Amino acid sequence: MKLHLKFALLLLFGICSISLSDSASEKYTGYIDATLTVDGIERTYCMYVPDIPAVHNREPLPLLIALHGAGGTAKGMEENVTLGKFDELAYKEGFIVVYPDGVQKQWNDGKNDTNTSKDGVDDVEFISMLIDEVAKVYSIDDRRIYVTGLSNGGMMAFRLACELSDRITAIAAVAALMPENLASTIPTDKVSVLLIHGTDDPLVPWDGGNVHLFSISGGRVLSVAQTVEFWVNHNGCSLQIPKTYLPDVDETDETRVWKEEYTNVQDGARVVLYGIDGGGHSWPGGIVNLPMWIIGRTNNDINACDLIWTFFKSVKK
Repeated sequence: MKLHLKFALLLLFGICSISLSDSASEKYTGYIDATLTVDGIERTYCMYVPDIPAVHNREPLPLLIALHGAGGTAKGMEENVTLGKFDELAYKEGFIVVYPDGVQKQWNDGKNDTNTSKDGVDDVEFISMLIDEVAKVYSIDDRRIYVTGLSNGGMMAFRLACELSDRITAIAAVAALMPENLASTIPTDKVSVLLIHGTDDPLVPWDGGNVHLFSISGGRVLSVAQTVEFWVNHNGCSLQIPKTYLPDVDETDETRVWKEEYTNVQDGARVVLYGIDGGGHSWPGGIVNLPMWIIGRTNNDINACDLIWTFFKSVKK
């Protein structure tokens, strides 16, 4: 069976996954499900490659990797959390977006509290190999490789920023803070950071400490202030835009967003915080599948996907 027929069957019926390395000389566009073996484990991911001239002309394109939260999936991140907005932006702005699956629906984010950490799952190696795999088929601009994530996926983004700083240009973490265990890490390169976090997040506390769902603990994280300070210091940034509130577009959601920004004026490295007064544990602009009494309030004044891509496209290595 030729590879293009495999893709046709996959897209029509969703019955199989392929390896991009089956044919590194051919380029396919649209929605693709694929696999990659890492340390003897078959890893799965899906991706959207826009059918635009730049892809066919092998122009170097940015790569965006979007990581689901604990209990989530790649498809859920694409279709529910982001509502396909990253795919829409990828077509409009010209980039490739990849949604990987974590083993047992979670990421070994450095907190050392998950089954994947106990089993020694190497998600850093997985993401590094995934970048290489995509780059075998498509022309990727290695100065514009970005990672975003929700909750556990956002914490994994922080780990990648620390341990793959030579490859990752910028990260964006939503409802996620930097694991305490990473605080002693010294990244080799600068990585720009965007943080979107609610002051009333009941799972990942604004002031740091134990991540928890009811009585179930999920490891420890730095506070928002400590997370921002770590990256401001590492990137050599200084305050450029003090705390400034955005328009209260939806007054019924009982939340309010502010922004503060730090920049290294010499090389453009940035750290940006969008704090959400009264905000809970959710992705602004996405679908909320859990009740408010579990995750808190969701802000409707901003769309996280739009903010994240606007931030990403403003920075490069």
